[in-house]
Amino acid sequence: MQPIKRWDYAGEGLDEHDLPAAPLPLVERWMQDAVDRQAARGDVPEPDAISVATVDVAGQPHVRTVLMRHLGADGPGFYTNYTSRKGRDLEDNPNIAAALTWPSMFRAIRFVGVAHRMTAERSEAYFRSRPYGSRIGAWASEQSQPVASRAELEAAVASYEQKWPDTGSPQDVPLPDFWGGYVVRCDEVEFWAGRSNRLHDRLVFVRTGEGDLADPASWEVQRRQP
Repeated sequence: MQPIKRWDYAGEGLDEHDLPAAPLPLVERWMQDAVDRQAARGDVPEPDAISVATVDVAGQPHVRTVLMRHLGADGPGFYTNYTSRKGRDLEDNPNIAAALTWPSMFRAIRFVGVAHRMTAERSEAYFRSRPYGSRIGAWASEQSQPVASRAELEAAVASYEQKWPDTGSPQDVPLPDFWGGYVVRCDEVEFWAGRSNRLHDRLVFVRTGEGDLADPASWEVQRRQP
């Protein structure tokens, strides 16, 4: 094995004076910075890729990367098959952790909280916005279940394509009753900014009230050691 190259995290850092009164504006700003960086330099692929950690009934953690397809005052959100590993875990234990990570920018945001299902109306609105192939794929894939071969999966896709041909309409494939979104009601939102000598900045909004991510009265800030 080749010697591991060590990187100096020469980021801009983050100071308390740079923080808004509630976490949402900074989440949105960092998210837009990542999108803009990808457009300008191409070194932040999938800027909305978010790692999601759940725990099953046996206490075994599971982590995977999905796409954050919702961000609002109610929290970050994503969509999935409710019968998938993550869906089954969340039905038994809705506690969740998630992280957006942008290594080239020396930045990350960590969310800790509880997952709640989105309304069927919100899930359907997003489902209708997906490309035809993704809508068919939601039906064809028994997510997280074993499959005998790639050919079996492709046969399922072909079967649903025959059942619901592509008409160019967002209504041509119905929303599966086993598919929809989760939003994370956050109890902590941590902003991590890389610094030289591993002396990173970690500023954490900790919930103190019942308000949302835009409510200044519901959060206090802690600086944590790197």
